[in-house]
Amino acid sequence: LTQHCTTPARESFEAQTTGKMSLSNKLHLDKVDVKGKRVIMRVDFNVPMKNNVITNNQRIKAAVPSIQHCLDNCAKAVVLMSHLGRPDGVPMPDKYSLEPVAAELKNLLGKDVQFLKDCVGPDVEKACANPPAGSVILLENLRFHVAEEGKGKDASGNKTKASQAEIDAFRASLSKLGDVYVNDAFGTAHRAHSSMVGVNLPQKAAGFLMKKELDYFAMALEKPQRPFLAILGGAKVKDKIQLINNMLDKVNEMIIGGGMAFTFLKVLKNMEIGTSLFDEEGSTIVKDLM
Repeated sequence: LTQHCTTPARESFEAQTTGKMSLSNKLHLDKVDVKGKRVIMRVDFNVPMKNNVITNNQRIKAAVPSIQHCLDNCAKAVVLMSHLGRPDGVPMPDKYSLEPVAAELKNLLGKDVQFLKDCVGPDVEKACANPPAGSVILLENLRFHVAEEGKGKDASGNKTKASQAEIDAFRASLSKLGDVYVNDAFGTAHRAHSSMVGVNLPQKAAGFLMKKELDYFAMALEKPQRPFLAILGGAKVKDKIQLINNMLDKVNEMIIGGGMAFTFLKVLKNMEIGTSLFDEEGSTIVKDLM
């Protein structure tokens, strides 16, 4: 079987020299030459499961175009890393293993997917050092290591924190697994976790799913149709402060929904919210936002 590989076109001069960086003007996967290289890709395989059976594979399907592009362009290997659930830095393979995802991805790609039972360390580094050409490798849950998020809980439920040395070692091991870093995990792009910000490789790019989301945001935030209405949900006001502040001067109206609404209603209207979610820390900022 002869595999025909293509070399991507370079970014336009305008894209390289534009003073104002647009959300949609990032280096994308289709502008990167992956031929013969190991692509380590952060994906979002945080899929719902019941009894180790995936009940919705949409997030896995969404990653296929980026993976397939690398294979079609003769990447040496695609090494995939993701989190699943909240194991808080404690290995819980019976509950939070990504192994079922490997089987699902095999069906979607129509080719074998090698699953590794860890995401860092000598054995993982050896497996990813010189894999057969065209390999797809899925690492075990990143959050089995406290160094991914920087904090977690021990087996007894006590809060733990990773030392800087642990974080540095974790990131260094991840960085050995690829030659090019691709971020296609838009759902965790707001997290300053090791797999998102700590992979130290000279070339980094956005995957196709990330590109699509950034394009939508660029359309909405940079050249919106008017009137511009934003609807924001979520649980914690504190987590959305930066987003709300950044959008207030861009939108005509903003609707607060989801769990956040209870905090706003209690603070602004003194409404009784019973046992509904109340963000104590975020409540101190609500009046400033108004």
